[in-house]
Amino acid sequence: MSAFLPPEPPAFAAASPRERAARVVTEVLAPVPLVIALLLVVGAHAADGWTGVGWGLLAAAFCGVVPLGVVALGVRRGALTDKHIRVRRQRVVPMGVSLFSVVVGMALLSLLHAPAELGAVVVAMLVGLVSALAVTVWWQISLHNAVAGGTAMVLLLVFGPASAALVVAAAALPVAAGWSRLVLRAHTPAQVVAGTALGGVCALVFTLLR
Repeated sequence: MSAFLPPEPPAFAAASPRERAARVVTEVLAPVPLVIALLLVVGAHAADGWTGVGWGLLAAAFCGVVPLGVVALGVRRGALTDKHIRVRRQRVVPMGVSLFSVVVGMALLSLLHAPAELGAVVVAMLVGLVSALAVTVWWQISLHNAVAGGTAMVLLLVFGPASAALVVAAAALPVAAGWSRLVLRAHTPAQVVAGTALGGVCALVFTLLR
């Protein structure tokens, strides 16, 4: 098993400008906010008007809000170091509960005949979460980069590479997330690269199912 143990990040007031910037990027590009944003965007794209947003909100409740609540409860009870769960062994239970929540959400979306494109995103997320959980048992992969990489690829697949601004913004997601995790010493370069690669696998699943 990996002996890697990320250090506790410095207090924001005591951090260097570079570390402060990295902490801001880490918070903005954290897995849950990205998951929720992606589901809302894909939902709105898959169905017209507020109907699509509604589908996105339903998916986000199970894939983002419930996992966020589980982590927040764990931090509050002292079972988890922080909302990013620095210690690898502490990630297993929250990820397992999140996995169950995503499965429930996926089943509900299927029963309610949600747009296929949105359902494909949720299945891709499920595959990513199962894979990340399997890896986490013995190694600490970057969940930030897994979600950032997958989000970037899915956005490009949904909207196409026609817009140069979209291409640049999408490519910047995993780069910025990886930079922030390395600056904060939350992951090694190998863990960041592996996370980004896992995001690419999830995007492939999305492509096959959409």
